Amino acid sequence: MTEKRPIVLIAFVAGILLLAGNMFVQSRLDNSIRENKLIDEQFVEGAPPMVAFTTVALGGFRGLIADFLWLRAISMQEQGKYFEMVQLASWIMKLQPKSTATAAYLAWNMAYNISVTYSSPADRWRWVNKGIDLYHEALLYNPNDPVLYKELGWIYQHKLGNILDDAQRYYKYQMALRMITILGKHYPDWKELAEAPATEAGLKAALKTESTFFIEMKDAGYDSLDQLSEAFREAEGVFPEKLAVKMKNKDEVRLITNYLRVRWLRDATMLTPSDILRVNEKYGDLDWVLPESFAIYWAMLGIEKSPDRKSVDCSRMITQSLQVTFTNGRMLFPGDKPAENFLLIPNFSVADAVRQSYLDAIQENPDIKSFRDAYENFMSRAITTMYSYGQYTKAQEFYDYLTDHKKNRNTRLPFDQFVLKHWQEEIKDAGFKQANDMINGLIFRSCVLLGYGDKTAADAHLQLARMAYNRYMKDMGTESRTALPPFSQMTSEIAQACIRSLPGEIADRIKAQLLLEAQQAPAENKAENKAETKAETAPAN
Repeated sequence: MTEKRPIVLIAFVAGILLLAGNMFVQSRLDNSIRENKLIDEQFVEGAPPMVAFTTVALGGFRGLIADFLWLRAISMQEQGKYFEMVQLASWIMKLQPKSTATAAYLAWNMAYNISVTYSSPADRWRWVNKGIDLYHEALLYNPNDPVLYKELGWIYQHKLGNILDDAQRYYKYQMALRMITILGKHYPDWKELAEAPATEAGLKAALKTESTFFIEMKDAGYDSLDQLSEAFREAEGVFPEKLAVKMKNKDEVRLITNYLRVRWLRDATMLTPSDILRVNEKYGDLDWVLPESFAIYWAMLGIEKSPDRKSVDCSRMITQSLQVTFTNGRMLFPGDKPAENFLLIPNFSVADAVRQSYLDAIQENPDIKSFRDAYENFMSRAITTMYSYGQYTKAQEFYDYLTDHKKNRNTRLPFDQFVLKHWQEEIKDAGFKQANDMINGLIFRSCVLLGYGDKTAADAHLQLARMAYNRYMKDMGTESRTALPPFSQMTSEIAQACIRSLPGEIADRIKAQLLLEAQQAPAENKAENKAETKAETAPAN
């Protein structure tokens, strides 16, 4: 025993020295990790104490904890305990904050797999939003990961924007309701919102030195901007009455309101007005209640975060979303507030961006004829669509682009004849029923657009209906057994049918407009006769 004591003593001293050395090296390694941000040290806020303890204490072993939570989450899903699974997903994200694949799978699973297990559109919408919220959380940990931007954009483009889900109209309605509540109006001044202070310090700096706002805020019972912001949101975007009566300076009210709205927008959607401005400047004035606008926003950021600022997937998402935006990029409501019986009509502000996307494809693929054919087909459709919605100047501009593109071909026609020719292609071989259905459809669409408040588009559709009517009647003759009823009779009957069948608010607007037009009819008869004469004398081709 006596002989072993020196060996034990040496081993003990060596162990102490090695432990001290290990502590010294570990301390330097920890400092280097923190300084160079080699790993994330995310503390699991809100998690059970055991999870928080093991995350901090075990460090590298947190992957094992995440694996255990993964198994638990799968079990919860199989048992239908979806709400418990949401919390587990958030903890997994905090344990593996840099795992983009983890975030993408969990969020996609909520938005797609879990949402469709419910039949109620409201329940489906709730789960789609939970998936989006998880993407938002992942972006907080990975603000430079292009994959997350692409995946989030896909949710908006495909799940919310497409028509594959039975609840897609409900999704679009809820998006519009939320955005208009946050912004206070359908089309806000994005430049003004971009200039609004984004932080509390910025708001204090923007307020004049003599401002008494913070005193008034505390007198009204709000000790912080956080409390006021919460009350502002609960009141759906208005100041609580006990504070509103104290605020007399209109400029100050506007400044604080913009601050609260920008903060709300960022918290709810992660959108910033400055980035929205950049999207609008690049692609056109988008309608920011629609999912395609969000898809374009996230895809643009995904490109900016990608290596070499290139992403085929994000570029394709922008092109596809722009094309949908051109045909269905403006949302109309029957009244002043969002409603589920909304109407989608073209957004012509993105026409130049769509056109340019085709030209870029032609330039990059000069030997592929299909790109040129696709460009010409789009331009022809765009011209007639613009014309049918009363965008005559823009239609003429696109017609000039198209004729320049085809300058070596003997296919030029005067503008009006070009538009008429495309409608003639539809009606020239039409029998009585086809012509009647086409003209009735244009008149019906005109009435609906009138009911939704877009008189320019309504008038343009009615004009096209009149052109088609005149062309058909000229070919058939007024005495033919296949002659259509008088145009005024057709419009009156369809308008009355619309008033009887459409919701009250839309019908009331149609009735009011028809009454106004009846009062103005004597002064407009001459102009109408001239329009019909012009359509009748347009040469057939």
